[in-house]
Amino acid sequence: MNAVLLRSIPVTVALLFTGGVLRAQSADALIAEGDLFYAKFQAAEALKYYLPAEKLEPNNVRLLCHISREYRHLMMDETDRSSKVRLGGEAVDYAKRAVTLSPKDPDAQLAVAISVGKLQPFEGYRQRFDSVHVIKDACDKVTELDPSNDLGWHVLGRWYQGLAEVDPFHRALAQAVGGLPPATFQEAATCFEKAIQLNPSRLMHYIALGTVYVEMGRKDEGRRFIEKGLAMQNTEKDDVQVKQEGEQVLAKLK
Repeated sequence: MNAVLLRSIPVTVALLFTGGVLRAQSADALIAEGDLFYAKFQAAEALKYYLPAEKLEPNNVRLLCHISREYRHLMMDETDRSSKVRLGGEAVDYAKRAVTLSPKDPDAQLAVAISVGKLQPFEGYRQRFDSVHVIKDACDKVTELDPSNDLGWHVLGRWYQGLAEVDPFHRALAQAVGGLPPATFQEAATCFEKAIQLNPSRLMHYIALGTVYVEMGRKDEGRRFIEKGLAMQNTEKDDVQVKQEGEQVLAKLK
C-alpha cells in the first residue's frame, strides 16, 4: 500500500469515529477545541476539529486561515517531497479562499504570503518567479491594512533578503521571464528592525535581522542579534528550525 496513504489512515479513521460527536458541536466549539491542539503544535489533531467546523461555516475567514496554518505545520513535519507539495498546496488553497472572501483582511493576506513562500522552493522556475510577485503583493497589503502586524514586516523582510541573495547570473536568467524586482539587504534589515519594534518577544525577528547584518558585513552586530534570538525561549512552531538556521550562520563566523 502507498506509504503516503498509510500515513493518512490514522487521521481518516479518527475523523470517522469522532464525526458523530463533532457534528453535534457548534463551529465555535470546534474551533476552540482545535485551538487547544494548535497551542500544542499538534496540527493533525487541530485539523480534526477545524475541518468539521469548516463544513458548518465554509466562509469563516479566520477559520480558513487557521486551516491554512495547520497544513503549513504538517508540511514542515513531512519528509516526503510529494507530501510536502500536497500539504503546501492545501495551505495555499485555503489561504486564497480566505482572501477571495475578504481581500482586506490582513490575516488572510498574510496566510497567502506565508503559504506561497513555503511552497515556492518546490515549484518550477516559472512558478517560483510568479510567486515572487504574489508574495510581495500580499505582504504590501498586510503592512498597508495592519501596519502593526510584525509578521507581515518579517515576511516582507524575508522577501527582500531572498531577492538580495540572488546572484547576477541568476538575475540575468530571470530576464527571460520578466526580470526580478530590485532588493537590498538594507531593505530587509529595515523590515526586521520594524518587526522587532512591534513585537520584541518573537525570536525569529532577531535571528533574521542578525543574519542579514552578517550578509551586510556587520558581523559583530549580527552575532549579537542571533545570539539574543538563540537565548530566547521557543514559543512557536518555527522556532526550532529558525534557531538551527541561526546556529549555522554563527558556525560560519568562527
